[in-house]
Amino acid sequence: MILTGILLSAGFACDAEPPGGRDKMTDAASDETADEAADDGNKPQYPARPRDLPEWTHDYDGLPKPMEGKAMGFIYDRDTLTYELVWSDEFDYEGLPDPVKWGYDTGGHGWGNNELQYYTNDGNARVEGGRLIIEGRAEEMGGREYTSARLVTRNKGDWLYGKIEVSAKIPSGLGTWPAIWMLPTDWVYGGWPDSGEIDIMEHVGFDQNNIHASVHTKAFHHSINTHKSNGGVRISGVSDEFKVYSIEWLPDRIFFFIDGEQVYEYDPSRYVTEVNYTHWPYDKRFHLLINIALGGNWGGARGFDNDMLPVTMEVEYVRVYQSPEINALINN
Repeated sequence: MILTGILLSAGFACDAEPPGGRDKMTDAASDETADEAADDGNKPQYPARPRDLPEWTHDYDGLPKPMEGKAMGFIYDRDTLTYELVWSDEFDYEGLPDPVKWGYDTGGHGWGNNELQYYTNDGNARVEGGRLIIEGRAEEMGGREYTSARLVTRNKGDWLYGKIEVSAKIPSGLGTWPAIWMLPTDWVYGGWPDSGEIDIMEHVGFDQNNIHASVHTKAFHHSINTHKSNGGVRISGVSDEFKVYSIEWLPDRIFFFIDGEQVYEYDPSRYVTEVNYTHWPYDKRFHLLINIALGGNWGGARGFDNDMLPVTMEVEYVRVYQSPEINALINN
């Protein structure tokens, strides 16, 4: 009999659904706007997505979408795994974010969620005083009345399995929607949500101090009311203090933490007896995104307070670790 990964430490799962409907976000191919990237009408179209995907996510013809078992046959002792730092930004410099480590998604088309901001690549993100600062403000650009930034590590930091830790202080205010999350780099299984999404932290200003951790896959996503998440957990002082938001991403499950305390576990075998890519697309490379959205279907569901602006999200560090034992396991 094939055994799924054996973990010797306890965890829990929650089937809670997201509050209200929400169109998801996909990231753009480059510093071009996704509007521009999606204009090629000759590209194949894929159903069940919130908006036209950018050009670079369309080239799937001939790529396999394997249906064989996923998240199976991995035997390890989670308690004895070791981890090594493989990528980090300590923000121990001044000026713009390190271009070797960070890129930008730019544009103001609403990002599939009717968001209000225009994402820039030159004015809304800076490093000062040992912190990355992302700022959302009232400022006209590209037909929008607000600007913000969405930083990405795509093709600069892309990982398969590991621990990702982000120490951040997030904004408050009606209409804010900060997020720390991950998207696939190669979109092997197709457009959103087929290739997956990992939300390490999401927060909406109308529900202060309620932190959401979740995953989205072809089988499990909010658009069909099957989305898997912790349903939100109350954490005091998220806009006043730095909190460490992290995941431990293993070959058969993902654990979510806030300040080292587990707040969710996604284990697909708890929902289906035969796991395939529609439940577990998390055997491919993903990259990190950090942003403040303003308004939108979820962030602005209860209004938008223009007087709160400007707002900032501060990040003390981003650290990524990988386990030699897990790397050896998957390589074998």
